[in-house]
Formats: sequence, structure tokens, C-alpha cells
Amino acid sequence: MTPWRVLLTRPAEESTALAAALSDAGIFSSSLPLLETAPLALTGEQQAVFRDLGRYCAVIVVSKPAARLAVQLLDQPWPQLPWFSVGAATAQVLADHGLDVHYPKTGDDSEALLELAALREAVARPGARVLILRGEGGRELLAQRLREQGASVDYLELYRRFLPAYAVGELARRIQLERLNGLVVSSGQGLLHLHALAGPDWPRMAQLPLFVPSPRVLEMARDAGAEKVVDCRGASAAALLVALRSHDAATL
Repeated sequence: MTPWRVLLTRPAEESTALAAALSDAGIFSSSLPLLETAPLALTGEQQAVFRDLGRYCAVIVVSKPAARLAVQLLDQPWPQLPWFSVGAATAQVLADHGLDVHYPKTGDDSEALLELAALREAVARPGARVLILRGEGGRELLAQRLREQGASVDYLELYRRFLPAYAVGELARRIQLERLNGLVVSSGQGLLHLHALAGPDWPRMAQLPLFVPSPRVLEMARDAGAEKVVDCRGASAAALLVALRSHDAATL
């Protein structure tokens, strides 16, 4: 198989960990973080949500930044209610602080989370109310499906996402300089930032194999004009490695 040389676009800390896992598997990667986060200032009303978590039957945390900020806001003793996350890495942040966390063992997306028996049981209760902790925007499908099951859903947005500043043409320069033959994004927002940073170079970038974490992001990528999109069925290093090993860079 033709060796992969891929561009990682996660936040710097996450890209470092992912790059190490790829290196151990003999895969070259280059990191160009396209997604950074900044905490949002919470109003008194929003802070009060954490003092009254007992009114919810479940709390869903959709990302590691949301998990890190949530545990900073929680007071002891923590409410005894089920917590849920989309993936294992987010769950670990919460579990490290003593919270009871459920997450799908296969698939790192909203669809997999919605299939969890524990979540279905929680929202089946009369008057079920769910709190979703997230960044600005995103995960609308999750709330929609929960409401269809009869639950009331509240959002608490803890951070905003932004594209770091790069020089014009930096993306194309990196790809050419390091002879990269694949691109990796871990979220829909990451894909949007990739498209934005590419600018007029996007038609050429769109010809490179693009590895995405879910069917939703796959559709977004195709709508944007990406020609060779691979759904890794998860955002973990293990899911990416399976996808890379299942495809040949020369034929994809």
C-alpha cells in the first residue's frame, strides 16, 4: 500500500496525541490546528443551571472543551444523575472527576449516543428534561431527536470556536512542502474551517482524500465539493487508523 502522509486539523493538544498514535503505527502526519476554543462568560442565570442540575434527568456533554469547563463549574457534592458523552475521550474527562458517564462504545456521533439504552431509559420518564453542554451552535440533530421522544431540551453554551490566524496560502504550502496525500477533520466545524482557510485553493484541496468522523460530516464534505471522502465512523485515533489501513493512498 502507498504510505499515507496526512494533515491533522484538530486543536494543538489533541493533534499532538493523535500524531503520536499515528507515528506508532508508522504513519506520517503534519499538524495544522484549524479549531481553537475560548470560554464564554456565563450569565448569573446560566451559572444557576449548575446549582440546580437535579431538575434534569440527564446531562449530555458533546465535546472535551465542554467537559473541561463543566467540571470547573460544578460544586461538591455533585448531583447524582446520569451524564452522557458522544465519545470516550470526553467521557474520560468527566469520569476523572467522579461523574457517572455513559457513552457509545462504537461510533462517536449523535446517532450512536441516541441508541444508548441508558439514555433512552432516562428520557422515557414523564416530564423528562435534558441539558446539553456544548459550544456555540452544533448538535441540533441530538436535541431534535430527544424532543421527538418527548423530552424537553435545554442548551448551555460554554465556549466559542474560532479559526486560528494563518498566512494566506499556508494550507497549500504545508501540503506541498510535506508531500501530504490526505486530510483529516474531526468535526463539521473543522471542515468549515478547512474550506475557509483553503480559499481559492479549495478546488485543488478537494481532490485529496478527506477523512471525516461521521455520515453527517461526510455529507457536508460532499456538498462542499470534496471528491474522495472516507467516513471513519468515529473521531478516535483507532477509528482513523482503521480507515487509513483500509484504503490505499494511490487508489482512493
